[in-house]
Amino acid sequence: MAEPLIRQLTVGAYQVQTYLVLCPFTRQAVVIDPAGEPERLAALAREEGAHVLYLLHTHGHADHTLGSQALKGLLGAPLAMHEADDDFFGSPEGEADSLDAPPGPPADLRLVDGQKIEVGRLSIEVIHTPGHSPGSVCYLIGRNLFTGDTLFVGAVGRTDLKGASLNELLISIEQKILPLPEDTVIWPGHDYGETPTSTLAEEKRENPFITDFILES
Repeated sequence: MAEPLIRQLTVGAYQVQTYLVLCPFTRQAVVIDPAGEPERLAALAREEGAHVLYLLHTHGHADHTLGSQALKGLLGAPLAMHEADDDFFGSPEGEADSLDAPPGPPADLRLVDGQKIEVGRLSIEVIHTPGHSPGSVCYLIGRNLFTGDTLFVGAVGRTDLKGASLNELLISIEQKILPLPEDTVIWPGHDYGETPTSTLAEEKRENPFITDFILES
């Protein structure tokens, strides 16, 4: 499988890390978490010669979906989200978002755990990691893991929100993320750590939620 080209941008009022991920051979691409500034994201796609096939969401919180509908209009790419978050954020409970912003639009493509999405010569694996939200996912592309708000550099996502659970989040990290190779690169949904990205080996050494709550339990 080809190694992806990755462009990381901090966008929107909530400073979300949004990613343009391209196949270097075909220039087919995805945008992960289009969180705002859709014109800027569309311009980057044009500059890179990217044909964006999907707008992928790690979860349905409003800060990660604010630019989805507008970017869909600009690029013509369908919105993809795990089915659990598509259901949750379309329900009365999920609509009461903590950010005082409306949830994103419904998904055009409802994802499930283990699903593979082919983008040029890239294969994107959907890994369901509930905890921050019922349908939170990570996207594995080669040795790159896009973790959204499941796992940050040195921290994890909030679990005081509707539909969240710290216990579920720790189980997701233990069962779905820690078994991956230690050189897996962690690309988080916010730049809250000392560096904007990390590796799984570094998180196993330094992240207290892993060292204290999982590895020492």
